[in-house]
Amino acid sequence: MDTSRKAVEVSGVTSRPRRFVFVLMENFTLMSFSAALECLRLANRMSGKQLYDWILIGEGGDSVRCSAGTEFKLDGGLDELTRDDTLILCGGEHVQKATSKKLLSWLRREARKGIMIGGVCTATYALAKAGLLDGKRATIHWENHDSFIEEFDEVELTKSVFVVDGNRMTAAGGTSAIDMMLNRIAGDYGADLSNAVADQMIYSTIRTDQDTQRLSVPSRIGVRHPKLSRVIRDMEANIEEPISPSVLAQQVGMSTRQLERLFRRYLNRSPKRYYMELRLQKARNLLMQTDMSVINVALACGFASPSHFSKCYRAHYNTTPYRERGSHASPAG
Repeated sequence: MDTSRKAVEVSGVTSRPRRFVFVLMENFTLMSFSAALECLRLANRMSGKQLYDWILIGEGGDSVRCSAGTEFKLDGGLDELTRDDTLILCGGEHVQKATSKKLLSWLRREARKGIMIGGVCTATYALAKAGLLDGKRATIHWENHDSFIEEFDEVELTKSVFVVDGNRMTAAGGTSAIDMMLNRIAGDYGADLSNAVADQMIYSTIRTDQDTQRLSVPSRIGVRHPKLSRVIRDMEANIEEPISPSVLAQQVGMSTRQLERLFRRYLNRSPKRYYMELRLQKARNLLMQTDMSVINVALACGFASPSHFSKCYRAHYNTTPYRERGSHASPAG
């Protein structure tokens, strides 16, 4: 530790460090885990005190691989925790496969102690599967949003970067774990320490639970045209019951022909084609991430018949929905 640096003064320091228990699921996302862990390390460094300590555990208790393929040695298995511990479950790819019955039973047992339990990236799925998010607000990576809603209607899913609801906290993945942990550090020891940690990470904009995960529509499509952005937002919000191009045009004060020209100019496709691609993209996510039948996937994405759905899907992805489902027999996270 650099003793020449003036430490940030903190109050409320306990005699023992606050312990975080990171539970690493198979194929966990390295970025979310390391982002959360680094916040704790830097809080200790910037305060000049051992405010936090941590251990890494997981099913089996030996080692686990992250989604990048690197293997991590664990400090232990799914042992009993103390009431003062904070549990952070770290998910990633193929989260359904990694969510075992043993993990779910362990999570439920530890939750009965009333401890703070968090999930980063796709770990929200495992927490919901264990019933630990029923009646609570939560978030998950945007790519898993559609499939999560279909499976867990007891959870109030948001598109925030992170959510804290009572003794549950969830972060959407990537750098959102930083925002969640900075929020926790600020709650434990004050905003001065939290800001000092952010500065060390060269993290110049700390997000709150009011910030959403994805870039705005103009940023995503690379076009700043207010009417085009409005139409695309309306399309994304109405996948199950698609709106006709004429109605979309009317809602933004344009003719159908003007809307056609707008899409051709900026996106090189018709509104109808763009809308179809959005619906098929959602369908592919549901096929790969859920056990929903192909018929139910078709209905959830605005297709009146499985045959029409299959025809459109094959034209876009060069395979059928049934073959897509077969090639991903173990659902991806």
